[in-house]
Amino acid sequence: MKYKLFGTHTGLPVSEFALGASAFGERRGYGATREDIPQILAAYADAGGNFIDVADQYQLGEAEEIVGGFIASRRHDFVICTKYTRSSETDPSPANEGNHRKAMRGAVEASLKRLKTDYIDIYMPHYDDGRTPLEEIARGLEDLVKAGKVVYPGLANFPAWKAAAIASTIPLAALQIEYNLAQRTADRELMAMAGYFGLGTMLYSPLAGGLLTGKYRHGNKGRLTLSSPDAYQEDQHTKAIIDLLEVIAAETGDTPGQIALAWTLHKNCFPIIGARSLGHVKESLQALSVDVSPEQLSRLDSISAVAMGYPHDLLKSVQRTY
Repeated sequence: MKYKLFGTHTGLPVSEFALGASAFGERRGYGATREDIPQILAAYADAGGNFIDVADQYQLGEAEEIVGGFIASRRHDFVICTKYTRSSETDPSPANEGNHRKAMRGAVEASLKRLKTDYIDIYMPHYDDGRTPLEEIARGLEDLVKAGKVVYPGLANFPAWKAAAIASTIPLAALQIEYNLAQRTADRELMAMAGYFGLGTMLYSPLAGGLLTGKYRHGNKGRLTLSSPDAYQEDQHTKAIIDLLEVIAAETGDTPGQIALAWTLHKNCFPIIGARSLGHVKESLQALSVDVSPEQLSRLDSISAVAMGYPHDLLKSVQRTY
């Protein structure tokens, strides 16, 4: 696996795929077993992976505990990103959830304990809670960096204008967003904002919960069918994307999911691959060797593009190029 610098304002080399640990454990009733997880982590590390993404609410803290146990003997070899906001409790009290400094302080101490470490490489709110002042979030993260408990601060699931406001206040390093062939609305503002501030951008759900593998159209189960196995339907946009993935997969000899992952690798970001089994992570890692041509990438870009809307459409029609 290749390594890239994380954003344009750090010298931190991380692997081109991050490993998502959201399914590590079974406290929520659905996830990888403790017997399978060491194999998943080992396969990722053996492939050169050094970048693991987790959060306190993943499997109610169990995911952090498992990751902490795995990295304990060689902590400094790995870059760990974890998140707070929702807490590791099933029903947190108002004083123990959200992005305010009290919740932030309690969450970071709990994560440090579960991860068996005295510092977190990348730390971020899991989402904008809609009420905590941006200045409070920024100064709280800045204080954690000064205290040596966090190396790089970041944000996940924030509107672009709020992320830009915080990035203008403190040296923000990271952004985590949902991004895949079926979900490209981040192209309107978030991607450009991240580029402007030089943020290392992590892409979660690069396969759209398994949607882009095409497995649901064949009746297979997965994250999208957990609540209702028969609820899966394809709209015209989704159908066109999966149809094209299957065509290109036939052209290259790979799987639709591997083509979808290979496409994300061309976005100068860090896709987060999830896995509930050793087979899942091995198949995803094979995307690193997929050879997708510029013409095939262009077809995927075209069919998955979102309408940019105002003011982008207006500016495109009136701005001059020289």
